[in-house]
Parts: sequence; C-alpha cells; structure tokens
Amino acid sequence: MVGHSAVVTLLGIAQDGGYPQVGCMKQCCVRAREDPALSKMPVSLGIRGSNGTSHIIETSRMMSRQFDLWNAIERLDWPPSSISLTHAHLGHIDGLGLFGREVMGAIGIKLHCSESLKGLLDSTPSWSIMIEQGVIEPEVWNPMEPFEPTPDCGFTITAVPVPHRSELSDNHALIIRGQKNSLLFMPDQDSWSETLDDDLGIVDWLKEMNVDIALIDGTFWDYDEISSRDISEIPHPTVRDTLEILGSRKQGDPDISFFHFNHTNPLLKNESPQSKELLSMGWGICKQGAMYEL
Repeated sequence: MVGHSAVVTLLGIAQDGGYPQVGCMKQCCVRAREDPALSKMPVSLGIRGSNGTSHIIETSRMMSRQFDLWNAIERLDWPPSSISLTHAHLGHIDGLGLFGREVMGAIGIKLHCSESLKGLLDSTPSWSIMIEQGVIEPEVWNPMEPFEPTPDCGFTITAVPVPHRSELSDNHALIIRGQKNSLLFMPDQDSWSETLDDDLGIVDWLKEMNVDIALIDGTFWDYDEISSRDISEIPHPTVRDTLEILGSRKQGDPDISFFHFNHTNPLLKNESPQSKELLSMGWGICKQGAMYEL
C-alpha cells in the first residue's frame, strides 16, 4: 500500500480478446506467443481500499492471472468486497461466473452496475442463479452520483454515462475518487462527439469533472489496422483522432494515458513510431501492473 490512501492497480490493458488474440496468426500476435512477457490481459482495475478491503472493476475470464499479478504487488483480501461493471461486452463481464460455486464459492459480494446491466443479470440463467445463491448482491447506481462500494473503503465511484454499442446493456465510465486524486476509467466509447457535452474539449471535460488521471479508450491507433472489418460494427475513436483533439499536453492538464488496445495496435510495441509520437506529445501509454494512489 502507498501510505493510508486507497490504491488502484491496473490489471490489464488489452481489448476484450487479450493479447495475443485467439485465432490471430499475424506477426502482431506471433511475437507475443513467442515471448509470453509481451502478453496482455483485458482491461481491469484492482482497488485496495484504505481499510484494506479489495475491490475489482470488470471481471474478465483471465481473472486468475490478474489475481496473481495483483497479489504479487499487494497481499490480497480475497474474494473482493465489491465488483463494479461498466457494461456487458466480452472481456468486461465474462469472468463473473468464476465467483460462483464451480470455482471460488464466494458469498455476499456487492456488485455495482447500471439498471440496464442489472436487468441482463436477472434475465441470464448462469448469472441469475448466482444472485439466488447469494454469491453476488447487485446494487444499481445512480449516474453521476458518487457511492462507496462498501462502507469506509476510503474511495467513491461515480458512473458517467458514455455512448457505446448497447446490444446487451448501456455503458458507463467510472470516476474513482480518493482523498488525494481521482481517476477516470473509460475503456470504451463510440466517439468523442457523442461523449462530450456542449462542445467541450477532452481536457476541459476532464477538468469539469475534477479528474486528475484519465485512462481512456485507445483500442485502435487508426482504422488501417482492421481494414477488413466493418467499422460501424466496432466503433471507437482512434488514438490518432484523439491526439488531434488533444494536441500536446500543457501544464495543468490531467494525466491522460491510453489503454484497451486491440491486438493490432502498434502502441503495444514500446519501440514503434506511433508510441514515440504519442509520448513526445506528453501523453501516456498504460502499463499493466501500474499503480495509482488515490
């Protein structure tokens, strides 16, 4: 732990498929299979509360490895006291069943989510039975109203509605606010034009919400990576477009870093020209295992 503040640990930086991605035999994933140290897990946050409780944002199917990563950094109180889920897409929710009787046999975990996602949990047999068995206890948040995941944990979470493909549920970014700092967790969105209100710029939007650290959607560097796919099916603002909006970092700007990388994204390579360009502008590339004091 860092002092007595709540601490966030970044447990994954990849898009839902992870890196390397199953079925991809291109060089981008071949190199990660040859060197497992290059592999990356889907985005997730572990939060150590100021009272020693543990909390997790997103429940990926790679939670076992994410637990090992987190436990190597901090001694864990496990299972976590709370789960928070931003939306229902693969990679963000597909490990939820690991808390059930077949694996952990957990009881009484608070699960925070939107009303839309709560409806999906109730109507999906493999998840509704976990509610009936008392494994998870869903609690619906009110958007833009901060809440404590559990009493006296030393931080609050505020759900911010963010437009993103809503075939299964709506989508939210999360502001995690501690005694010293606040961190925005925003792995998914459709476009900045839909997310930003009143023609605000990205930096002004973050400042308006009093965000100090922002982890934002960096799924694709540009759409040339996936020219064989229909972009309308997987909309995300490209990093290149986001950088055009941001420009270079100025004194007093929030600390903004990109994550949720598709396996094709050149930002997964530290030595790539794209990585060097982004860093030269003063912005960041998220690192798996990074810690942030709240």
